[in-house]
Amino acid sequence: MRAAGAAVALLFFLFLAAAAEAAALPRFAEAPQYRNGEGCPASTAAGVCDAGLVHIAMTLDAHYLRGSMAAIYSLLKHASCPQSLFFHFLAAAPGDGELRAALAASFPSLRFEIYPFRAEAVAGLISASVRAALEAPLNYARNHLADLLPPCVPRAIYLDSDVLAADDVRRLWETRLPAAAVVAAPEYCHANISRYFTPAFWSDPALGARVFADRRRPPCYFNTGVMVIDLRRWRAGNYRRRIERWMEIQKEKRIYELGSLPPFLLVFAGEVEAVDLRWNQHGLGGDNVHGSCRPLHDGPVSLMHWSGKGKPWDRLDAGRPCPLDHTWKSYDLYIAGDGSSAASPASGPALSAW
Repeated sequence: MRAAGAAVALLFFLFLAAAAEAAALPRFAEAPQYRNGEGCPASTAAGVCDAGLVHIAMTLDAHYLRGSMAAIYSLLKHASCPQSLFFHFLAAAPGDGELRAALAASFPSLRFEIYPFRAEAVAGLISASVRAALEAPLNYARNHLADLLPPCVPRAIYLDSDVLAADDVRRLWETRLPAAAVVAAPEYCHANISRYFTPAFWSDPALGARVFADRRRPPCYFNTGVMVIDLRRWRAGNYRRRIERWMEIQKEKRIYELGSLPPFLLVFAGEVEAVDLRWNQHGLGGDNVHGSCRPLHDGPVSLMHWSGKGKPWDRLDAGRPCPLDHTWKSYDLYIAGDGSSAASPASGPALSAW
């Protein structure tokens, strides 16, 4: 009874928090409107089922809305066919009405839909993490993409809210997924994947290296903030349930310390179709404790990702920005309390993609 009461209290708290956030959304400027160029697919009456669309999925809430707005703006600006982008937003309920109004005001021509995501769908599965923000139920909404998006949507690009595009996202959309793959993402095989799991995981004879045996390739770390997902294969393979099973084991044995990432590694590491690293220049937010400044990795940049504790909008507001945060600021549509806008939407810089 005590556990049930705690769960009810948690859900009630989340409900009140979401309602409070929705009532106090920040204000944003209207972004420039971008139109399709020559050679773009013509729109049809099929709506969201139009075969020529590029489907992008993101979570949406008041706390990260400033990041989401900048991400959307950058994606539209660098797209060769911006009117062919369709955004699918997973939002904590309630408050999706206010979020919808904010999006429509800043992006009047944006093609999008909002799908309410209820915290109770994952509340009983979430474990404590190294950073409280990683415990938010909305972090686990990506597990439910295939359940929430229309069945006619064949695949989706999932993006975190703290990204900035520097290239045409259609190039990422056209990633080839062989029959054996469900997810495509940049892989970082130089990273030590063992550190994402506890000694208890590696010492358990039923877990450890045995989990990754018989994979297509040796398991590599990948970041779940940028993924191309085949939604039909995801549904057919019941991958949400596979991820949730690892979350249940975590409740029993404490096999990892981070939030929503390790279950994805346990299910997909070694089975991911590799994407060029340019599509996730991640870690710009530092680590999960200090959020210190980090430079870009060597090589070309198609997408910048402020994963980690440090978010560019927080560091800018605190007067302690990192060098790359100034690039993000060029896409910031936020209107401060004094009525000033951080970005100059009509003249924001185009990052070099090649």
